[in-house]
Amino acid sequence: MSKRALLEVIALDAEDAVAARNGGADRLELVTDMAADGLTPPRETFAKIRAAVDIPLRVMLRLADGFTVGEPAGADALVEVARGLRAEGADEFVLGFLDAAGAPDLVTVERLIAELDGCRWTFHRAIDRAADRDALRKRLADLPGLDTYLTAGSATGVDAGLPTLLTETAAGERGEPGYGARLMVGGGLRLDHLGALVAAGVDAFHIGGAARPGGWAGSVSPGAVRGWRDALDA
Repeated sequence: MSKRALLEVIALDAEDAVAARNGGADRLELVTDMAADGLTPPRETFAKIRAAVDIPLRVMLRLADGFTVGEPAGADALVEVARGLRAEGADEFVLGFLDAAGAPDLVTVERLIAELDGCRWTFHRAIDRAADRDALRKRLADLPGLDTYLTAGSATGVDAGLPTLLTETAAGERGEPGYGARLMVGGGLRLDHLGALVAAGVDAFHIGGAARPGGWAGSVSPGAVRGWRDALDA
């Protein structure tokens, strides 16, 4: 019997979280402000969602639109936010930062994971803006807690990124250095992409807008999530 694929759904509040869980989500990514592509939610929002559902929660660590931190004060603020979320009980995270040249911002990333103290985390779609994806993976490979890359294979989404996703999945299957973390596909992902991805060995999927038939102004639909769960389980 094949292993059940992981389905992660973006949740903005406790109502979203309950709906996503009821639809069959395995894990939630907690964010606020999707107009900025997802920023860190308030501690209070995390606490309400944690009280509402018992599935794993990955909390975004990102305070401004874009994938660079900028001034040192930006990294200081991120560290403070991470510390507060850890104190609230958060134990899984999502983060990812690049420098001005498109290389991984290891100073910021390492400061944050020191604060996370062994928690598991996802390097998010900053990889899709990296100057060199392969070099980024190799530089991050030994960082503690990194277990997932959230990627569309391209900055413009899965349609353009599909060849890259298939290539990287194959590299992971071969055990190439830098490809040990799980590849989770998200960013313009549609149900019609699943066949090729599952056939290649992808076993983790991330949806946001696809779980909200009414758009980001509306809530997560359990039925929409169930449609994805059923497609992955078929």
